[in-house]
Amino acid sequence: MTHCHLSLAPPWQDWNGRALGRSGAAGFQLFGVERRKKNRFAGRIEAVVKRSPKRLKYDTPGPGAGKSKEIFHLEIDQFGSNLWKLDQVVSLLQDGGVGVVPTDTIYAIVCDLHNRAAIERLYRIKDMDAKKPLSILCRSFQDIDKYTTGFPTSFFRVARQCLPGPYTFILPASKDMPKQCTRFGGSVAASYAPRKSVGVRIPDDAVWREMAGQLEHPLLCTSVRRPADDEWMLDPAIIADTYGSVDFIVDGGTRVANPSTVVDMTGTMPVVLRRGKGVLEDWMVGDTDSEIVNPYS
Repeated sequence: MTHCHLSLAPPWQDWNGRALGRSGAAGFQLFGVERRKKNRFAGRIEAVVKRSPKRLKYDTPGPGAGKSKEIFHLEIDQFGSNLWKLDQVVSLLQDGGVGVVPTDTIYAIVCDLHNRAAIERLYRIKDMDAKKPLSILCRSFQDIDKYTTGFPTSFFRVARQCLPGPYTFILPASKDMPKQCTRFGGSVAASYAPRKSVGVRIPDDAVWREMAGQLEHPLLCTSVRRPADDEWMLDPAIIADTYGSVDFIVDGGTRVANPSTVVDMTGTMPVVLRRGKGVLEDWMVGDTDSEIVNPYS
């Protein structure tokens, strides 16, 4: 009879529902509360803790930042067994968040392509010239077909064979590109010259594949550089210290300083604007005697 009554209350409460300390809980165990009940409750608590967001507070905000804030920090293990946690990052992006994600090359600061406020905030965080164009991370070839006029017919097949992969292809923008992206830097830009081209990427990366399957839109992106010396930033901890005003960081480990290969395909022949991780194919090298300037660097 005593055992039956005692099992009605969890081991951390008395009969009136008040919390007990360690000694109180231990006292109930001595009167016969079954150990498997304790383990059952502990299992529930552990599950909640594992699913709760991990947030890191940085006291020194980066460029464009205001007060110190907490950053949602998600560390992806080497086997990718916790990729399911990226749904929290996707929710932040869809709510207008700006954050850092790994790609198949280097880290990138990203935001939703269709969120005007997030785009303007990204420019402030990176402290970029309002005229500087940015690339988009596409979820699939359907995004490329929608937001650009597509690859030139003569290079269509060979170009598509490079994606997903470490390439950025500059293509003519279509009318479906959001207006805030066809004007450099959004509505606060000093210049409203129409943007006729856009760089597109489809990273060959497990983190991006998982995110792409959940996102409603492609992401506007810019590579992560050190403001002082314009060097690539490859360590997530250093990125967090430098750009402390982002909302989240997806930590995929330290990367190698090898950006994407940038190929301009808006002319009659492809022109390589930057040699990077992507292997140079014979068809990529166009004939040009002029100095090459890469606006997407």
